[in-house]
Amino acid sequence: MAASVPNAYGHVLPTSGDSTLSEKLNGKWHEKALWVFMAIVLAHWGEHLAQAYQIWVMGWPTPKANGILGLWYPWLIKSETLHYGYALVMLIGFWVLRKGFTGLSRRWWNIALGIQIWHHFEHLLLLIQATTHHNLMGKPVPYSVIQFFIPRVQLHLFYNAIVFIPMVIAMYYHMFPLKDEAPAACTCSWYKEAVDEEADCRA
Repeated sequence: MAASVPNAYGHVLPTSGDSTLSEKLNGKWHEKALWVFMAIVLAHWGEHLAQAYQIWVMGWPTPKANGILGLWYPWLIKSETLHYGYALVMLIGFWVLRKGFTGLSRRWWNIALGIQIWHHFEHLLLLIQATTHHNLMGKPVPYSVIQFFIPRVQLHLFYNAIVFIPMVIAMYYHMFPLKDEAPAACTCSWYKEAVDEEADCRA
């Protein structure tokens, strides 16, 4: 018989080797996968906030404000491949971990996913221009669509914020689901202690 472990609501999480990678990432591995995903997101936020600090607090010119990694590897930060790669990782993360969310948390996760799809498209457009050396409207550097109206630094701070906010809301409702919602099949809920105490009382 395959081994199993209960989640916070007493639902069984399969630990059999027959589970697919997707099932594991949205079941017994969901909590750890979300921690890794959040670490990646926060590291990226750190770069953007460091760049903002360099520009608006330290008074550095924008071309010299390359965040933390850019202090040692300026060529890396200027690479459209790196920025596109991060946007792609984010998009994949949102899609792969989506099934682990239920109810209201799934709705907010889908909002973040939808915004990231557009954000990814903008970075894909930048990457294509950098690769083909044909920039939109004859600009000297690659331009995304909204960059025609908002400078790049401010635009990507905005993009990251409007993706991050619904993501955090989704994770909050995932950890603290509404009482009338069907529970997710993972160990992410912080109601575990209360459920365990209730189970002990019934025993």
